[in-house]
Amino acid sequence: MKSIIIAAGYATRLYPLTENYPKPLLKVGKKSILERMLDDIDLISDIDAHIVVTNHKFFHIFEEWKRQVNYSKPITIIDDGTTDNENRLGAVRDLLLAINTKEIDDDVMVLAADNILDFSFQGFVDFFHEKQSSVIMCYHEPELKRLQRTGVIAIDKNMRVLEMQEKPQDPISSWGVPPFYIYRREELSLILDSLNHGCAFDAPGNLAHYLVNKTTIHAWKMPGTRFDIGSLDSYREVQERFIGK
Repeated sequence: MKSIIIAAGYATRLYPLTENYPKPLLKVGKKSILERMLDDIDLISDIDAHIVVTNHKFFHIFEEWKRQVNYSKPITIIDDGTTDNENRLGAVRDLLLAINTKEIDDDVMVLAADNILDFSFQGFVDFFHEKQSSVIMCYHEPELKRLQRTGVIAIDKNMRVLEMQEKPQDPISSWGVPPFYIYRREELSLILDSLNHGCAFDAPGNLAHYLVNKTTIHAWKMPGTRFDIGSLDSYREVQERFIGK
């Protein structure tokens, strides 16, 4: 299994912190957001390589970061060629770029790089093996406004995803979907052909939304909390949570 970390955004809502520096490499305590994620997934035996997709503006910063860290699995940094928020490729196109560039023929764990979790991805991988299908995460979200800003799913008693909405005005349930997915090797052909059949490309959830109607997908309930660092306020909150500052 390969981990593919999408880190090609420009994080304009965190300016000026991210105007000339990538959000995933912002520090929370002594470690960056990305390192806190890699510290966990690098220990998962199924994963044998990490692929980080970034943009041209921040590529050299990630390359320098890569020289300074030490993980047991190899890390590849991919430059998606974009230079600003206006010409960004979008998460799905960045994923396709990684699959094609590295000629991947394996299961893939796809992760957004701007989140910190207080639980391990190991349980997610175990669930993937248990269900023998592609899997996504889900969490209970009681607030309508929050559901309207994320993916929302309907599930059956066996946690199979029956339907998925992307940023719905009228959510079908209170199950939100964070940007973490594991896709089977057998689904790669569907993924590579997705844009030719109307799959939207901006958000990572667009691909899961497309695949729900093409293949079997199960949802794993998050056993803890996800901290989505999308604004200056949320960055301050996660600093207070993890380092008390």
